[in-house]
Amino acid sequence: MNKQQTGRKGEDIAVQYLQNQGFRVLERNWRFGHCEIDIIACRGGMLHFVEVKTRSGLRYGYPEASINRLKMKHLRVAAAAFHYRHPKWKYIQFDALSVLLQGETILEIRFFEDIYY
Repeated sequence: MNKQQTGRKGEDIAVQYLQNQGFRVLERNWRFGHCEIDIIACRGGMLHFVEVKTRSGLRYGYPEASINRLKMKHLRVAAAAFHYRHPKWKYIQFDALSVLLQGETILEIRFFEDIYY
């Protein structure tokens, strides 16, 4: 798989994982300018902005290690724009979901709730 295919597969896995955890997925790949939110979901009155990172091996470390300050800044900008358009949400949260693959096999899924820096 190329990088785009790996990322897409990881997002598909993330959506299924979140739905299995009781989330309702509202949007996928929501864009605001050059900023994008991979998954916007809700559960129990909380709006979740989820960054998904997928890797097909550990050569460059765990997938979540690639979420840096610039990525979080872009996520916050896009989240603010979404929240402005959908002000009914009183509570918001930023999460990350890490998917580690080996070919078509899922080796590990790690969900990090309420990340923010």
